[in-house]
Amino acid sequence: MAFLRPEATALLHRWREAIAAAAIAAGGVWIVFWGGYFFAALGAAIALTGAGLGLIARRRMRFARGTGAPGLVEVVEGQIGYFGPHGGGYVALADLDELALVSRGSGRAWRLAQGDGTLLAIPVDAAGAEALFDAFAGLPGLETPALIAALDGPELAARIVWRRRLARRMLH
Repeated sequence: MAFLRPEATALLHRWREAIAAAAIAAGGVWIVFWGGYFFAALGAAIALTGAGLGLIARRRMRFARGTGAPGLVEVVEGQIGYFGPHGGGYVALADLDELALVSRGSGRAWRLAQGDGTLLAIPVDAAGAEALFDAFAGLPGLETPALIAALDGPELAARIVWRRRLARRMLH
């Protein structure tokens, strides 16, 4: 017998990172009021850390779209894998040349392209797709607000979010 209804458990599970960040920030504010400069500085640092973690948690929540599409996404050691009913494959993040958000008949998908022509399409709402946020955030030159804006924006035929050669120009 469960203490909470399944809907409440799902809601708490979705908000778990934001709740933890808020608890860290609240603990920092509490430490600020212990008195003295040392505790004020320590509490402020903890509160700012909690606020930063809350910002990251909010972005991850906006990136996660549920699990309405078939298939499973797996991110392991710099490699993204997608296992779907009609195909799938692996793409190494180090070999990734382009990341785009495309519209397909069944919904929106991330299109990952490698230099050798390998393409992998991953539905945005496939199971495990929330792990892509951290994987994509590690791409050089990619800004996570642009990644979120692509998802929140209007549905276009294709929207290129990141290209490696653009990232190389930005680094030089």
